[in-house]
Amino acid sequence: MPPQRPLKTLERVLSKAGLGSRTEARSWIGAGRVRVNGTVVRTPDRWVDLERDRVTLDGQPVRGAKKVYLLLYKPKRYITTYTDPQGRPTVYDLVRDAGVWLVPVGRLDLDTTGLLIMTNDTEFAERLTNPEYKVPKTYHAKCADRLSDEQIARLANGVELSDGPTRPAVVARLRDSGKYTHLEIVIREGRNRQVRRMVEAIGSKVIELVRVAIGPVRIGDLPIGKWRHLTETEVRALAGRSSAGVPSGPGLRSRDP
Repeated sequence: MPPQRPLKTLERVLSKAGLGSRTEARSWIGAGRVRVNGTVVRTPDRWVDLERDRVTLDGQPVRGAKKVYLLLYKPKRYITTYTDPQGRPTVYDLVRDAGVWLVPVGRLDLDTTGLLIMTNDTEFAERLTNPEYKVPKTYHAKCADRLSDEQIARLANGVELSDGPTRPAVVARLRDSGKYTHLEIVIREGRNRQVRRMVEAIGSKVIELVRVAIGPVRIGDLPIGKWRHLTETEVRALAGRSSAGVPSGPGLRSRDP
């Protein structure tokens, strides 16, 4: 059987080339700014053969973008979508100088801060977000009450949520300060507001939440609101592959900082 050609819809070709979102790509196509083999195409769902077809935007050839992997320290009150009808700031406001279109790997809710990875490598993003790969995510949580050892054990063993029981987690008491308990919680799932809901299930509430690590990659001393490139070592560790499978070029550094 001959190998399948790498067919993609025209809007995906533009988006995956790092030029913009699929919504923006549809707008450009509808405006007649995109040509395939010299002919204007106004159908975003048109299939394109990347090995044979020549795609241009405003007369400039569309080429595949270099793979880029960023680590952003997301502040509070930033959302992880491209635009917001309410006009709230988004994480895209913080990475405009990255020079390429990126997507967040998973989400952090409005009031959660910490490590957010952004990339244009869809396979890499799928590995980090797919629960089958069980990539650990580490959070530091400040709880509204001083928790008992029994409550912490319940978190570790799994609690019942509206969408089913959670998997066992690694939970450690970092310290107690006044009436508050500070926890480190490591989960291998990615449900909506999961850590907050887990703490609510044991009768307390999270009042501060920071994601400090994904897998072996930690946020370290990166200032809040800033980003840096992941290193080759970090990308290999997260992707679970050898150095031969990691692309080189802009967006990757060969050594850890």
